[in-house]
Amino acid sequence: MFTTNEQFSKISLGGVETVLRFAQISLDSAERLVKFNLEVSKQSLEDNIKVAKDLAKAKDPQEAVARINKLTTESVEHAVTNSRNVYEIMTQTQGELAKLAEENIGTLNKSLISAIEDISKNAPAGSDVAVNAVKTSVAAAAAAINSFTKAAQQVNEFAETSVKAASSATADAVKATTKRTGGGSAS
Repeated sequence: MFTTNEQFSKISLGGVETVLRFAQISLDSAERLVKFNLEVSKQSLEDNIKVAKDLAKAKDPQEAVARINKLTTESVEHAVTNSRNVYEIMTQTQGELAKLAEENIGTLNKSLISAIEDISKNAPAGSDVAVNAVKTSVAAAAAAINSFTKAAQQVNEFAETSVKAASSATADAVKATTKRTGGGSAS
């Protein structure tokens, strides 16, 4: 019975370590997002100063419209790039958390099955049916979690592909619209 207590202690310690690792991953992600947002804010301020100076140099309304169109295109491109960067940070964090969960679920299953086997050695006669039922349940739960993890990874890959395609399409559409608008006002 002492061995079982040690196993449960190891499982508990593993849980604490997992929670601490989860917190570290979350804080690292938050730090990257805050740092990125500060960089974007700084760049935005610099861009606004440039826009004000650029518009002040316009000599007539057509030139001002052409400059505004160019700045609009640049702004949308920056927004698309920024959204991609935020998405990458979030995807990376999600990947790290998924990996952590996978590792811990595997370890937990092994420890749980080992503990069940140790308990079954000391169990009263005739309880082997109940022990086997518990083992089967644990194995079924592990298989279900594995299937769920694979499905989540596939959904994540699909979403990532869709986001990349949508952001590229948005940037291309803005460029095309700006070229048409800019070309029409310049003539």
